[in-house]
Amino acid sequence: MKNYITIILFLFLGLTSCKNNSSEEASTNDSKEAVEKSVVTFTDEQIKAIDLQLGNFENKNLTTTLKINGKLSLPPQYQAQVSILTGGVVKNILVQEGEFVSAGKTLATIVNTEVIQLQQDYLENNANLNYLEKEYQRQKELRDDNINAGKTYQQAQRELQIAQAKKETLRSKLTQLGINASKLTSKNIASSIAISAPISGYVQHINLSMGKYADANAVLFEIIDNRFLHLDLKVFEKDIHKIKIGQSITFSDANDVSHTHPAKIYAINKAFEPNEQAVLVHAKINETTETLLPGMYVEARVKIDNNNTTALPTEAIVNNGNDHFIFISTGKNTFKEIKVNTGTTDLGFTEVKTIDKVPADAKVVIKGAYYLLSELTKGSGEE
Repeated sequence: MKNYITIILFLFLGLTSCKNNSSEEASTNDSKEAVEKSVVTFTDEQIKAIDLQLGNFENKNLTTTLKINGKLSLPPQYQAQVSILTGGVVKNILVQEGEFVSAGKTLATIVNTEVIQLQQDYLENNANLNYLEKEYQRQKELRDDNINAGKTYQQAQRELQIAQAKKETLRSKLTQLGINASKLTSKNIASSIAISAPISGYVQHINLSMGKYADANAVLFEIIDNRFLHLDLKVFEKDIHKIKIGQSITFSDANDVSHTHPAKIYAINKAFEPNEQAVLVHAKINETTETLLPGMYVEARVKIDNNNTTALPTEAIVNNGNDHFIFISTGKNTFKEIKVNTGTTDLGFTEVKTIDKVPADAKVVIKGAYYLLSELTKGSGEE
């Protein structure tokens, strides 16, 4: 009986040992297979054909950026709609659309008989005012000597005050029409009035023609000064805390993303836009350009912070599905796939963090990684 039990025990131990050996052998085979699946070897001709290049991990100061959209706008004080207070027939048009004009430049002249009458009224009132001032002075002296009645003195005073008020009213009307009342005489009465530019800028639209009657208060010219363009950028609630006055921005026209321009944030609105959980951020453009126009949509990147980190050229990182990989050299013409996590991308470099330990001095494929991945995933449904 004892011998029987001993035989059974030896058989059990032998069977267990065989199973363990089989498991260890299978595990070793799986490990070797995994390594083989992550390694690719090219010939010298293939490496030359794809211009494969090696480099090293680098320490880079990468800037984290926030991408936001917006458009170019002009402050209201740098855009003008020009009209006149009184209508008239267009006599001259002295500018063209697209032309730059300085503030005060005459844009056009119009003829209006009411303007002539207004000047006549001013000169007649001035002549009457001279008489009334002398009459008032005479009546005041008589009143001081108790020679005339108080009512006569008060009447002279009243008429003088009325004439003085009328003079200021007529002066103001003439000034608004561009006529200098202080230099007006019977010999230089103007038959036409000038329409002047209220601001410096470019003539955007001309809404009149020669001989046409220009209505009072109708918009005759539009002028814009693009030198004061700024950015209106829309920042949503989740990103508001990242934005500060003074932050630098690079932006591009949405139709020309290759050409960037610098700007700097100077103001942040303190309330959400209607029906949106977003605020407008305003940025001043730091250069003069003729290619930017009001109303253009832009894509902007706000520089948030700087990180000193390990990075590689962005071209060195390839994707397979949602995973990111690089390739390192493990021998002559042999390269191993390494899974990495990525971070900030800036100026053609991307932050990388290797999941498995990799020597700091490892040679990394910085050009041609895509071809290595293609060879490695051939037939496996690469995405």
